Amino acid sequence: MPHTSNSFLACLAEPDLAALRPHLGTVELAQGAVLLRVGSHIDKVYFPHNGVVSLVVELASGETIEVAMIGRESLVGASSGLSGDVSVCKAIVQLAGAASALDSQRLRELSDASASARAALFRHEQMVLVQAQQSAACNATHTVEARLARWLLRCRDIHGGDDLLLTQEFIAEMMGVRRTSVSVVANTLQEAGLIRYRRGHIRILDLESLRDAACECYLAVKSQAERLLAKG
Repeated sequence: MPHTSNSFLACLAEPDLAALRPHLGTVELAQGAVLLRVGSHIDKVYFPHNGVVSLVVELASGETIEVAMIGRESLVGASSGLSGDVSVCKAIVQLAGAASALDSQRLRELSDASASARAALFRHEQMVLVQAQQSAACNATHTVEARLARWLLRCRDIHGGDDLLLTQEFIAEMMGVRRTSVSVVANTLQEAGLIRYRRGHIRILDLESLRDAACECYLAVKSQAERLLAKG
């Protein structure tokens, strides 16, 4: 799989990508695998080609709530290239896929040597912040139905397909709601013909109607992502 199927790598100037290419290795991202833990040193950086990685915070009660998603448009561990050697959140694979992996020190060296690569890292870290801010506002103000529609759309966008291998338990955990709430809303969306759900498998059937059902946060994040992550 070519490294340039990841948009961050594809946006790098050729000399910058050439500096990284010999050090990139391909790894499989298994669903549920933990790539980073809070307070741990960031040893590896991951550039997904497909699949989805969730950045989450863990509460003292044991609850886990997602603050951002990362897929083929970005990278996991970008802060290690900007003097942030310690992870401030947990990164868990939401949808299995493949990624290019790189020792974080190599990314730091590139960032120190290349202003354009450093600027790209800043933009991608800004995108994580945008998602976290929008997620906080969304969780506080919007209905579970609108939030689930937004969540599924975001997941679809960065995964690149209508079939999502996800359980209701996992979705509920990421959204910070009860599983029964997700079950009721998923059933409503299924009866309306927007999705089809079998245990562990969601297929989006009516993309336009699902967009209509989503809250404003979906388009807010999407437009910011397009602006921040545009090549160049």
